[in-house]
Amino acid sequence: MAKCQGQGWLFYATLLLGWAVSVHGLTRAEFFPFGKTTGDHVLEQGNDLSQQLALDKPVLFYDGKFDNIFINTNGFVAMAQPSAESTYLGKMPAGFGMIAALHGDLDTGDGVGKVYYRQDASPATLRQAAEQINRAFPEDDEVEPEHAVVVTWVDVASRQHHDHSRGDGLEKQRNSFQLVIASAETTSYAILLYPRKGMQFASTAVGGSSQAMQAGFSKGLVKYLVFSTRQGPYYRITTERETSVRALAEETNSGKRGVWVYEIGTSPYFTSVAPGEVTDLPPDTGLESRVSEEATSKRYPGGGQQVTYSPYEPEEEVYRKEQPHQGPHHGGQFTVHTVQYQPQVVVVDDGDINVDVFSYNSETCANNRNKCSTFADCKDYASGYCCHCRPGYYGNGIQCVSEGKPQRMNGKVNGRVYVGNSPSPVEFNSNDLHSYVVANDGRAYVAISTIPARLGPSLQPLSALGGVIGWAFALEQPGYKNGFSIIGGEFTCQAEVTFLPAQEKLTIKQVFSGIDEHDHLVVSTTLEGRVPEVLRGSTVQIEPYSEIYQYSSNLITSSSTRDYTVSLDDGSAETRTYQWRQTITFQSCPNDEAARAVLPTQMLSVDQVFVMYDSNNELIRYAMSNKIGDVNGEKEENSCFTGRHGCDTNAVCRPEQGTQFTCQCAAGFTGDGRSCYDIDECREIPLACGEHSVCNNQPGTFRCECNDGYQFASDGHTCIVDHCAAGSHDCDITERAHCSYSGGSSYICSCLPGFQGHGRVCQDIDECQSARCHQKAVCYNTQGSFTCQCRPGYYGDGFYCSSERTKSQCETHRDRLLGSTEYGPQPVPGQYVPTCDSQGAYEASQCHGSIGHCWCVDRNGLEIPGTRTGPVRPAVGPTPRPDVYPLPPGTHLLFAQSGRIEFVPLEGYNMKKTEAKTVLHLPEKVIIGVAYDCVEKMVYWTDITSPSISKANLQGGGAIPVIRSDLESPEGIAIDHLGRTLFWTDSMKDRIEVASLDGTKRRVLIDTNLVNPRAIIVDPVNGNMYWADWNRDAPKIETSAMDGTNRRVLVKDDLGLPNGLTYDPQSSQLCWADAGTHMIECMNPVQGDRRKAMGAIQYPFGITSHGKNIYYTDWRRDAVIMVDRQAGTETDVFLPQKQTRLYGITTAYAQCPSGTCTHTETHTHTHTQRHKYTETHT
Repeated sequence: MAKCQGQGWLFYATLLLGWAVSVHGLTRAEFFPFGKTTGDHVLEQGNDLSQQLALDKPVLFYDGKFDNIFINTNGFVAMAQPSAESTYLGKMPAGFGMIAALHGDLDTGDGVGKVYYRQDASPATLRQAAEQINRAFPEDDEVEPEHAVVVTWVDVASRQHHDHSRGDGLEKQRNSFQLVIASAETTSYAILLYPRKGMQFASTAVGGSSQAMQAGFSKGLVKYLVFSTRQGPYYRITTERETSVRALAEETNSGKRGVWVYEIGTSPYFTSVAPGEVTDLPPDTGLESRVSEEATSKRYPGGGQQVTYSPYEPEEEVYRKEQPHQGPHHGGQFTVHTVQYQPQVVVVDDGDINVDVFSYNSETCANNRNKCSTFADCKDYASGYCCHCRPGYYGNGIQCVSEGKPQRMNGKVNGRVYVGNSPSPVEFNSNDLHSYVVANDGRAYVAISTIPARLGPSLQPLSALGGVIGWAFALEQPGYKNGFSIIGGEFTCQAEVTFLPAQEKLTIKQVFSGIDEHDHLVVSTTLEGRVPEVLRGSTVQIEPYSEIYQYSSNLITSSSTRDYTVSLDDGSAETRTYQWRQTITFQSCPNDEAARAVLPTQMLSVDQVFVMYDSNNELIRYAMSNKIGDVNGEKEENSCFTGRHGCDTNAVCRPEQGTQFTCQCAAGFTGDGRSCYDIDECREIPLACGEHSVCNNQPGTFRCECNDGYQFASDGHTCIVDHCAAGSHDCDITERAHCSYSGGSSYICSCLPGFQGHGRVCQDIDECQSARCHQKAVCYNTQGSFTCQCRPGYYGDGFYCSSERTKSQCETHRDRLLGSTEYGPQPVPGQYVPTCDSQGAYEASQCHGSIGHCWCVDRNGLEIPGTRTGPVRPAVGPTPRPDVYPLPPGTHLLFAQSGRIEFVPLEGYNMKKTEAKTVLHLPEKVIIGVAYDCVEKMVYWTDITSPSISKANLQGGGAIPVIRSDLESPEGIAIDHLGRTLFWTDSMKDRIEVASLDGTKRRVLIDTNLVNPRAIIVDPVNGNMYWADWNRDAPKIETSAMDGTNRRVLVKDDLGLPNGLTYDPQSSQLCWADAGTHMIECMNPVQGDRRKAMGAIQYPFGITSHGKNIYYTDWRRDAVIMVDRQAGTETDVFLPQKQTRLYGITTAYAQCPSGTCTHTETHTHTHTQRHKYTETHT
């Protein structure tokens, strides 16, 4: 709901503009284009028919991706084949994934109604979708959809009328509405369009009774524990009441009446369905102009000064008209009057303004009597029915309470409030609110618990938190009505409090949800904004105030200015002021012409205001006395209207002649009015409740409750057995059949998917008889299902088998996010990348390294709600995980595999494969390059998700960040163990840098003529640096001194994709692995004698050497492969337990390698070159 903003008593402009913005509604012409001319398909006509639609691009719904959806006659789109309508009609949320545009028992079998659907990626449609989405979410980055699904239900009828048609279908009431699912790469949105003239009925028959149609989203059943399921998350746009359905064409969350936008799915993370954020509506300009002129031309008594106000700006105090669930007015100037002390109101003839746009012709008391209060009568009118409270009760007919009876309210308070100049808010959730109102004298008491001491004292001035409660049950002056008498207990109030002079603003939203089973009014309160600070220990006194209330058919507005005094501990006092502007929206009955008459303006008088914050119990209390009456404030002398009558709190004060009055006990109580006692109706009235029920006495009333196994029929009184719930049906067992309650004592049996029969006896379907599996798979029939398993030597899910191993869902997900191409991984920095186990399945625990959160996932990689923890610091070493081991003595190979580094011990030059272990585990990281410092026994690595460069001690301990800024895609890394320096490449910044091992003295060495630098190694003894650039157009291998000078190209011909480099100081051989030429080649950098060491390799990435052997990682084989460099043959292969891509590899020597220099002057020269860069920083 939008905020209400205004000044003083400028109320009549509110009323006028309220009518102005109600006129224009959505028309069918404003739908997205539909019909056969747009290429739409037409759903087969009938009832409960579905059509599968294979999508070119998936729809994201909650946390899942769907390549197929199902269009259904009954006003919804499903994510799976819907079950029979008896299992889901009237049961929102559904047991399967559902987008309910307007879900009910609908029919197109008469040849008039149609359901159109199509996929659309045309620029015009995507542009139209983008406009709707971006208008609904103005604070978000603009969305550019790439794909849309357009589904249009046109002139569909309720099936309950099908048998009564005269043949041409013209007399039926028909609905037309549209759903557009617009998807970008990581987000999907639902756009719902409801034209005013296309919404002719709001309910359909379900199980023998009329039930409101439903709009919303349901994920369906989700797995729970091991063998069970439970209802997943869902979001309801409408409620059980028809008024919420009719509101779809009248309100909005997108800034356009009748258009509703929701974010329904995001990847890789999803929290909840997000509604559009613009609930305000632009006024109809023609009518606004007419109203403005009319207001300007009239003269008003009271001596008010005419003023012209511009549209609201924060520094101006201008009253701006708000609609129900709407927001700021963005029109031009309009003329209003300030009214001094005694307000006057403009009388406007609204006979030509139709604000009640729905037809009630088909709704009568015969089908809807149970929707009235127990204490109300239903009355039919020409256009429909209305409910009216019986004598002795008051309310709107839907909600009725006994006259004179005290009223209780319960609810929750949520908030995010800044205090004073504090930069951080005080947040609180689900704090208890309790209220008690003595209705016969207007006294209201409100208490809110668990308010922290940082905030509590500063909330004391806001007695307004209980103000709407006081108005609802205010003591009524003759001829005037309190809020509950007019609108009942279901309404929404939103107010804006502006504190002067600093203009701090606080928004208060209160949603009243009616009376619960305990006869308590239920309210939910939300606070958002900033309040001036009131110091701890201070007291607050609020002066009496008056507040003007203005009424229209579905809208009430009020405003006032309130003074309060803050008394400090030192005895000083300060008087402060705030302005209060409030909008109350509700649904009235449009069928009773008398009830539709606009009520006169009323004034709420509030005095005896008491506020207190109890810091010991963190409890804030408000109390006030409320009276509703004439705007001129004329005082009544009769005690019934002053509250000083002495009647019992459960009695009504009846005024008589002059100052005389009598006290009368409220309904459900007995006594002389001065003392009243509860009547136990369960004892006094025989058979107060019917058969199969229990009578429970309550203060002033009683309640009937059905026995176990029974439930109320549609009349709300008779208890009937629900055989499905009681288990007394004769359907087959629950593992084979489903029992659906269909009203009265009836039910329907239907076999579950995978079974066949009439529901009372269901037999398993042997799916293996129909060749469901791949020809290279074996089919195993199970009860209600079947499984497919590829034969030995073949890989796949059984529905498709291949002799080549295909990627699993997890591996595909991971590699797609890594953005791996033939040139290497290029993921988005900072994104989440899943980890897969050795079989390719999602690991049960997933983590996001950039934010430090971890969570559990199901077999499809979807987060299990409630399992997220964090942030946690990534850990290294044997302590946090039993499968992580410190590096033992000896020489080892270290290689990177996504979020871990593993080691393989070397015995001589051979790999001891059975002793391979994980030495470092960093979930969610993608480690590309690894390097080893043989001096301190530290491993260094590059991570492209953060992005960052880090190190860790391989004997155990935490990861230590080294470089965390000004990186984009760090890949290759090398260590100078002599000079204690670190070198790396960045393939997105296209440069080579150097720094000390602690990250200081950082310096760019090379940043020109680089395109995709990756592999880098150093020869610290000779002072040389080598790197490879896999520039697809001109790949090359270069060298320079270790300070970046003396740069030259070593190799540029006959290269394809040089991924890895290694240098063996013993033989002075520089070798590289090329994924383009599929070769390993070597050369002496000084002599230039290039030769092939190994051919016909598949897709090498990293490479290292030790003695006569070369070891490289291969992306195609997911293996570490050992090659005898001299013989040119492959001698061994190590397949890690985890079958995922391997990246960088290095040799961790037991002792630092010694140099081979034989000339002292050479060593001196290279030492100077190696340290030249540090001299510039010292």
